[in-house]
Amino acid sequence: MWPAKYSVSIRTLRADALFVSALQRSDEPSVDQVQQAITAAVRAFGRAGCAERVAQEFGDHSETAVIRMRWARAVTHEAFTETAPDPDPRPDADPLLVVGPRLPAGETSDSPGRAA
Repeated sequence: MWPAKYSVSIRTLRADALFVSALQRSDEPSVDQVQQAITAAVRAFGRAGCAERVAQEFGDHSETAVIRMRWARAVTHEAFTETAPDPDPRPDADPLLVVGPRLPAGETSDSPGRAA
C-alpha cells in the first residue's frame, strides 16, 4: 500500500504543531513562546508526526482535543498575523468612494442608450 499524500496549509501545520507542543493555555504564552513551541514541535515530529499526534488525541480524548485545537488555532492566528499600519488617508479624499463597472473604450456613463 502506498502512503497517503496530503496537502497541509501553513496555518494547519502551525496549529497542529502548537497542539502537540508542551505549551499550555494556562501558561498564557507570549508570541515568542508560541513561535518557539511550534518550531520545536515541527523539528521534533515533522509535519506528518504532528498530524498523527493530533489525530491520536482526537481519537482518545475528543472533548478536550476540540478545546485545545480551538485555542491552538486562535493563538497561532494571533502569533502570525502581520499587522500593517493603515495608511493615513489624504486630507482631500472622499470618505466614501464608489467605483462603477468598467466601461468599454470610448464609452462614458453619459453615452446614449445608457442610464445615468
